[in-house]
Amino acid sequence: MSAAVHAEPEGLDVALIRRDFPALAQTVNDKPLVYLDSGASAHKPQAVIDAVGRFYSRDYSNVHRGVHVLSQRATEAFEHARTTLARFVNAPDERGVIFTRGTTEGINLVAQSWGRANLGPGDEVVISEMEHHSGIVPWQLACEATGASLVVMRMDDRGALPDAELVAKIGPRAKIVSVTHIANALGTINPIARIVALAHAQGALVLVDGAQAAPHLPIDVQALGCDFYAFSGHKMYGPTGIGVLWGRYELLAAMPPWHGGGDMIKRVSFEGTTYAEPPARFEAGTPHIAGAVGMGAAAEYLMGLGLERVAAWDRALLDYGHAALAQIPGLRLTGTAPDKASILAFTIDGVHPHDLGTLLDMDGVAVRVGHHCAQPVMERFGVSATTRASLGVYNTREDIDRLIAAIRKALSLLR
Repeated sequence: MSAAVHAEPEGLDVALIRRDFPALAQTVNDKPLVYLDSGASAHKPQAVIDAVGRFYSRDYSNVHRGVHVLSQRATEAFEHARTTLARFVNAPDERGVIFTRGTTEGINLVAQSWGRANLGPGDEVVISEMEHHSGIVPWQLACEATGASLVVMRMDDRGALPDAELVAKIGPRAKIVSVTHIANALGTINPIARIVALAHAQGALVLVDGAQAAPHLPIDVQALGCDFYAFSGHKMYGPTGIGVLWGRYELLAAMPPWHGGGDMIKRVSFEGTTYAEPPARFEAGTPHIAGAVGMGAAAEYLMGLGLERVAAWDRALLDYGHAALAQIPGLRLTGTAPDKASILAFTIDGVHPHDLGTLLDMDGVAVRVGHHCAQPVMERFGVSATTRASLGVYNTREDIDRLIAAIRKALSLLR
């Protein structure tokens, strides 16, 4: 059945959307490409490619303080992107939007700046068992430096965080809870508003890893109530090497710099330096200007589609994929939380994920295999690796059908 027949819900025309992404028109190993690796990095619509190209070909210069026309144009484009991304997450204003290299740098910034200034012996940093490595290692480093303790919220057999575990682990010694919005190895959507309520009741802050959520869900930092929210450009159909950390301005204004250099200062002398106000305080050096422009264009693209409709299409595809995969003998899904998005991760009895991934690629189907930078998740489910098909806004039921056919073909060769 064609994707156009399923141009749903509410007018989201996936067949038309696919034409926005030139990379999807290619063949791989003489087969039409089925790209099911958007959780690692998503392809780019022509609108993003054009925005970056226009900037480099016409407006490129360094930003801030330049008096010539190109510098003024570049600064306007850069700051317009900041305003767009503030709108994308419904931030109160753009002052809380800090450009970073991605979600990883955003989490590290909070861990090293806020963490080193505010954590000490007896304090607890609370994370979950399903975090990406970038949600674990920065806090381990911060705890090692400050004497704070790391507390881990454990998930159930479906890959969800039970409410009793949230209540038990977010205690009076908690100073910050750092948790993923959508788990990259499982697809679990965590109850962020509930976590925020529990944390704030204990006087703790909440940082949300939104890397997987930004391409799939409407993000409203004011409704969630979180204190920090980090996400990446490349997963939401924008450039690599760019991301955003949003933070409550009063928290950012009280935080010390993490990197030192140009543009994050008011005045430098050998006797001492005074720092700029946020966001400039946390944007030392020449930024990834074109990346910010492209990320802004990606946010505009997603907002133009409507994130509510994107989320509904994602859910419909996920349900279709779950039902189709369940028909394959010996296949076990990893992550079956009732509230989930975008991720179809699985193992098949007697088949190594790397072997399966290689054979799927021969049929033009791109998936990711391995531990997905989430080794504690693999340990929890007793596997060394999974095969992960991750969905994007351009995927269709036909893509799922191609995946299933390629798996069956691969199994006939492997067994």
